[in-house]
Amino acid sequence: MRLEESILRTVGKDRSRLPTPEFPIHSFVYMTTQKNSHEGLRPVQISRLEEISPAVFLISFHRSGPFKPGQVIRIAASPDDPPRIYSICSGNREAEITVLFNVKPDGKLTPRLSRMKAGEEIYVSEPYGSFACDGYPVWWIATGTGLAPFYSTLQSGVEGKVRLVHGVSHLNQFYFEHELETALGEEYIRCCSRDTIPGKPYFQGRVTDYLQSLPDLPKADKYYLCGQSSMVVEVRDLLIQKGVPYHQIFAEIFF
Repeated sequence: MRLEESILRTVGKDRSRLPTPEFPIHSFVYMTTQKNSHEGLRPVQISRLEEISPAVFLISFHRSGPFKPGQVIRIAASPDDPPRIYSICSGNREAEITVLFNVKPDGKLTPRLSRMKAGEEIYVSEPYGSFACDGYPVWWIATGTGLAPFYSTLQSGVEGKVRLVHGVSHLNQFYFEHELETALGEEYIRCCSRDTIPGKPYFQGRVTDYLQSLPDLPKADKYYLCGQSSMVVEVRDLLIQKGVPYHQIFAEIFF
């Protein structure tokens, strides 16, 4: 599927929202299944499978070499199955690679992964790609499991000011909340669109509602977006409308 076709699935027929020479494609990385992408997979044993929220899991296996925060791996349940691409969630100083995933009931991979046990084999690629922070200050904007590459970067060590904006539907979807609150303090912004708890430090609404509520956004900061295509396109449009230069916006989209 071409990049434009992937985006049009989200924005419909409005081609004005597609990347253009002014707002180019090169700012975007698209996480899709690649043709013949089962090549290069190797078997590994699951060391941990933990459900951390309803239908949301962490799966871990021993790493064979180094990786950079922001990289991805391909995972398949068998050598004959088409793999899917996932961001690495663990820090690069840990002995294992961990992936955060949510179960898609009609999916071919995640329901099967969620039923597996420690000691069983899955098939994975070596880490590749780059979605790493290149300069600070930086904004990390994520929804749902799109938090993974930012958590990996935080666990690996950050070298400047970071603001994390994480959007979810329900309060039990703020994964790693205690660790993020400890590490980032007031720079950890939680946006919840459905649940509310009086007195808790959550913004009531979507990520886009929070960003829209800000009177100004720093033009020199870098903005990294990770989540479903609809969120990334909406946030990108909003940032540009608020005067953020397109070359300061980087995105990783998953389908």
